[in-house]
Amino acid sequence: MPTDRSIVLFDLFGVIARHQRPGALRKMAARCHASTDAFTTAYWACRPPYDAGRQSAPEYWTAVLRRLSLPADADTIEELRLADIDSWSRVDDAMVGYVRSLREVTEVALLSNIPSDHADAFLAAQPWLYDLDHVAFSGKIKAAKPDPAAFQHCVAALRAAPTAFLFVDDREENVRAAQAVGMNGHVFTDRDELTAVIDTWLPTRRRMRT
Repeated sequence: MPTDRSIVLFDLFGVIARHQRPGALRKMAARCHASTDAFTTAYWACRPPYDAGRQSAPEYWTAVLRRLSLPADADTIEELRLADIDSWSRVDDAMVGYVRSLREVTEVALLSNIPSDHADAFLAAQPWLYDLDHVAFSGKIKAAKPDPAAFQHCVAALRAAPTAFLFVDDREENVRAAQAVGMNGHVFTDRDELTAVIDTWLPTRRRMRT
């Protein structure tokens, strides 16, 4: 594999997209007549296999409702599924513009922990994602960060050495996992800091080609 390529590999939520809409879990809990704390605990405790593509949306929501000792009827499941997708639908327009501009100077890819049905909705609402060099959604590739398999998928899909990547995520554990497979990593805090990091990293990659 060539070692002189440069690929900025972005996380989605907390970097390009916003975190979950404030109050969303409270509203979903109210729909179920459950306490917000109990609903939130069940929502996240059941999430890993859904994110990693090992459960469908109905299977996930059935698990959540059963953990709350609530009936899992089809109408409730669909209402919760759609509310959940909507709660994760916001993007940071400034970051979207920055990511798109980077394609003039480097390859750009995406690796996100997101269930398969959420991914379909996000792609439909954000067609600019199709312009990236590769998009990997955990629910589609059957591996979620920080599982090394998620990063190895991107290495194989882009046919690049791990050292060709700069992985950007707002969670340190995911950045450490990327570094463990040989990628460069940056913990995202804001766009200005990221711009400085990339502006420093790209010339380093270019010097490798001379």
